[in-house]
Amino acid sequence: MTPTEIVPVPPTGCECGCGEFGDLRAFYTHQHIELPEIQVQVRHFVLQEGECTNCGRTCKGVIPKGFQVGYGSRLTGLIGELSASQRSSRSAVKEFCQSVLDIPISNGGIQRCIDRVSEAILPHYVAIAERARSAVVNFIDETSWYRHGLLCWLWVMANCSVAFTSIKASRSKKAFEELIEHWAGILVSDGYGVYRKWAHLRQTCIAHLIRKALGIAERKDPVTARFGERMASELRRLTHWANAPPTQGEVSTWYARMCHLIASHKDRKDEVGRLAKQLEREMADLWVFLLEDGVEPTNNRAERALRFAVLWRRMMQGSFNEKGDRWVERILSLRETCRLRGLPIYPVLVEALNCSFQNQTPDVSWL
Repeated sequence: MTPTEIVPVPPTGCECGCGEFGDLRAFYTHQHIELPEIQVQVRHFVLQEGECTNCGRTCKGVIPKGFQVGYGSRLTGLIGELSASQRSSRSAVKEFCQSVLDIPISNGGIQRCIDRVSEAILPHYVAIAERARSAVVNFIDETSWYRHGLLCWLWVMANCSVAFTSIKASRSKKAFEELIEHWAGILVSDGYGVYRKWAHLRQTCIAHLIRKALGIAERKDPVTARFGERMASELRRLTHWANAPPTQGEVSTWYARMCHLIASHKDRKDEVGRLAKQLEREMADLWVFLLEDGVEPTNNRAERALRFAVLWRRMMQGSFNEKGDRWVERILSLRETCRLRGLPIYPVLVEALNCSFQNQTPDVSWL
């Protein structure tokens, strides 16, 4: 970290008793970090009134532009950061403000700050959606979400630069189409039926198939377990090719083994047969990552984007109304996008709030 002060520390003395030293030079730097005493800036705008010396009419002062809301952009952004990135409840944020900042604030005041952050980052959310829907490759997944106990679904559309999240009432094809709108690129997903009907190129998540195969490998029946072990081994070999591209001969040999393994088990009426038939249907979608740039063999990118939302759902029990859904969508999209780009989210929130308080449009060109 950049130092605010540099303190040279010369030797205190030598064992021989001499206290003078020549050619002093640095050999080690010890960094000590401390917070300054937090002194909150409290500015009182004392509105005055007076009579016009010309007409006698009483005129009143008005609060300057940018200061009408009562809480500044840095404090409002901090409350948004605590409520989102730290998944803190309103009561926890209230306690933090009182204990650390010595600011008394009600739960209603905290909610108003969150609402302002949500409104301020709307331009970022729109820009993230546009960027996601214009990408060549997208990783898409969904997880359950609850709005005041009502089951909904939180969808994510992620790539290497942005992550766009949206809460929908269902997990249907219609919800999927609302998420992607006009997008028609390469889809990376699990084997959910809505994704399997994708009309364009699709890479199925091999990690999901490996987990299914490993589950079968744990069965007591030796024939069933042997199929699971062999299938997991072949699928792992396929994923390894993402880092070490195979030769044509290796691909042909692997394909022949897979076809033989599927053909000899697909007529079974149990989980072995179901997995074999699924692999037969999705064979063409297993190796798109070998043919197209930017495609990965698993859907881990989307699952990582959803991980924070899953933890939020467990801790906060979802949201309570549609306004809460919009807050979750916007802050999760911005947070994950900042994470993908290696950027802290707090400065982005502060800049967005500064623009919002001044009725200006924030700069979203970095997206």
